[in-house]
Amino acid sequence: MGILSELEPKAVFQYFEEICSIPHGSSDTKRISDYCVNFAKDHGLKYIQDASNNVMIFKNGSAGYEESKPVILQGHLDMVCEKENSCEIDFSNEGLRLGIKDGYIYAKGTTLGGDDGIAIAYALAVLASDDIPHPPIEAVFTVDEEIGMLGAAVIDCSNLKADTMLNIDSEEEGYLLVSCAGGVTATCHLPVTYEMENCNDKREGALSAAQCAVKITVGGLEGGHSGTEIDKGRANANQVLGRILYGLKKEIHFHLINVNGGLKDNAIPREAGAELLFYADQEKTVEQIIIELGKIIDEYNTILKNEYRITDAGINITVQEVENKGKSFDQKSTDHVIAALVNLPCGINKMNSDIQGLVQTSLNLGILKVVDDEVTFSFSVRSSVKSEKDELVSRLECLMEVLSGYVTTTGEYPAWEYKADSRLREIMIDVYEKQYKQKPVIQAIHAGVECGLFAGKIEGLDCVSFGPDILDIHTPKERLSIESVERVWKYLIEVLRQLK
Repeated sequence: MGILSELEPKAVFQYFEEICSIPHGSSDTKRISDYCVNFAKDHGLKYIQDASNNVMIFKNGSAGYEESKPVILQGHLDMVCEKENSCEIDFSNEGLRLGIKDGYIYAKGTTLGGDDGIAIAYALAVLASDDIPHPPIEAVFTVDEEIGMLGAAVIDCSNLKADTMLNIDSEEEGYLLVSCAGGVTATCHLPVTYEMENCNDKREGALSAAQCAVKITVGGLEGGHSGTEIDKGRANANQVLGRILYGLKKEIHFHLINVNGGLKDNAIPREAGAELLFYADQEKTVEQIIIELGKIIDEYNTILKNEYRITDAGINITVQEVENKGKSFDQKSTDHVIAALVNLPCGINKMNSDIQGLVQTSLNLGILKVVDDEVTFSFSVRSSVKSEKDELVSRLECLMEVLSGYVTTTGEYPAWEYKADSRLREIMIDVYEKQYKQKPVIQAIHAGVECGLFAGKIEGLDCVSFGPDILDIHTPKERLSIESVERVWKYLIEVLRQLK
């Protein structure tokens, strides 16, 4: 018996628990896609599975709804796989370890994947039902939404007859999302040259025999979603790392060995690290360098703990000695990497002038890593104004050109524009007011959702995004409200009943 088996609505939580048992991180969606196909086969429903693992499942309208216009139920199959440092889970081979606490479902030590597993669970529960009044259903499950909406970008919508879509990929009950920003993943590529240890070479720039390799780690940050939480003022670990490295550079001579930080371009990185090679000269011994390094790191801990005392109270900079492998970036490459980390734009670029509190344009340095002879910096760039999105990419290109690097872009998706005349929105507002005895919040957000891509593929698409309360998505603190799931389920089935 599953841990969620006693929760209501039973069908929804049954499917959600089954989804959680299947590895389904971004770029690893074949198994969860096949699970949906097998569901369709078991229920005698027509389905389409494309080469990217997107799945469409079709169900006729219930009695009295046979001639109604079809409606799309849409969500994405992939989840963000983040875990605590102490968690040993293998996301590619193990399911999540679910728990329940204080009315919330969570996964032990990892993200939960409520974004967007709950959408798939809702849709499967509707498809499996025989007592819910509904129009013909076209359930559309896309892949790799979390790494650039790649599935929605390539999906063929020619088999869809609906021009109304319920996107269940929002994380705050009571909010009806009707517009969102467009975006693109931009990756800066910075070539680096390595310098091998040569103890007999005493020329300027050669590495000395008296050396010490250390790793500096920025950790303890809150992180979060780079769209919905970019305005929270939280520290970006990669950006903080660049600040520390530049400060160190002004005090102590070193070469970089390695840099890394973050796992997803659309998640604000919670941790970043750099390995540095210090070597003695006539002025400082290795022992003196280590003492000086410790003092500088202590100063940064004091400064950063004060600056981020509200948003990232756990911020902590640590330093430890590591194995000296006798290989590091040369001085020019070290300087270029630090310059890039310090000067690449990151965070909010512009707020919306018409909607108070809405971020209009931003970018997030989500992934920093070394790939062969390059250091790469991957950004999630977002804006509801295409020209501003393009301008941010141009700024990245400008800096990379100066540093002899270049920029590539992938996964571009359009903004989802507000539809002034929306029958679906009016129905959903009316149903909400009757169920909740209050008005819903009609919202435009800075985060990207797949509605923009579908609106570009389906002429005149009438679409609203909604969902239950999911807290701290894209972090190991993610949790899904049980009561909210039940209320939103009742809301969904009543909206379907009204779409006759």
